[in-house]
Amino acid sequence: NFPNMVMLMFSLTHISNLALKGKAVQSTTYYRWGAANAIDGIRYAPGEASYCSITLNQLNQWWRLDLLEYYYIYKVTITNRADCCSERMTGVEIRIGNSLENNGNSNPRCGVVTSPVPPGGTVSFNCNGMGGRYVNIYVPNIQTYLTLCEVENFRPSNISPNLNLPIL
Repeated sequence: NFPNMVMLMFSLTHISNLALKGKAVQSTTYYRWGAANAIDGIRYAPGEASYCSITLNQLNQWWRLDLLEYYYIYKVTITNRADCCSERMTGVEIRIGNSLENNGNSNPRCGVVTSPVPPGGTVSFNCNGMGGRYVNIYVPNIQTYLTLCEVENFRPSNISPNLNLPIL
């Protein structure tokens, strides 16, 4: 029917954690627990949130990852601290986009944490290829500490074409 048509099929062979290549900032910092701790590649944080990022206990806290360029994000995973505080994750929003309006917290929403995340627990959101340079973790209208022990952002790292030519 279409003898000159070439179909391209893509296979997603690996996934890549883009967060490890980015730069992180947060609204405030509690003591020494800065934003970069949430992208250090260490999911499990033994002891008192030793490898986590923590903001001050204030209203509308946020954490932002700058991926340094535009990417399509397929999955965002966040890990809670291991020693306590499962309720602090409830209400957290994941937002992805290119805007820095409202510190990036007005970008489109990928997901919302709707229930407590157990100590050391991980929750993942399928973002279906949402595009953007910034990934925000935002707690709107809640006064709390925002604690993130690891934030991971995944996309296919190797998209290889597989040419499937029709036989004529």
